[in-house]
Amino acid sequence: MEITDRIEKLLDEKYTSDEAFSDCFTVDIELSPAKKLCVFIDSDSGFTFEKCQKISRFLEHILDENGWLGEKYVLEVSSPGIGRPLKFPCQYASNTGRLLSVHVVDQEQPLTGKILSADDKQVILVNTVVEKVEKKKKEVLVETAVPYDKIVKAIVKLDF
Repeated sequence: MEITDRIEKLLDEKYTSDEAFSDCFTVDIELSPAKKLCVFIDSDSGFTFEKCQKISRFLEHILDENGWLGEKYVLEVSSPGIGRPLKFPCQYASNTGRLLSVHVVDQEQPLTGKILSADDKQVILVNTVVEKVEKKKKEVLVETAVPYDKIVKAIVKLDF
């Protein structure tokens, strides 16, 4: 079993056994050849600095005790932040109102729109489109449903 898999399993056990972390979930774990371990965690109630610190200490203790990365390594624990791909339906829901760029299967250009809503099956994006109606231009809101199983990559964008 790879180190990243072991760490993910240990974190899942931590989330189920410790009430303070019951709404947390691992978004991604990356290990570079230079022994830099990056762990991205999110939470339905927000991933606080305190939670981050406690998870970091928890992982550091395990890494040191088991020697999985040797004596010298870098450990970073954080929330995913803007710019990292969304992976779980709850991440879409927590970003409601934000601009999202979605690469969809079999489409060359990504879809872009504000997240109107999200459930367990899909995210609904909304865009303002200018249409010509009887020689007048009119702004119309267009909703697009995007099923998660059609999403290749989705990234929240800063809306200026």
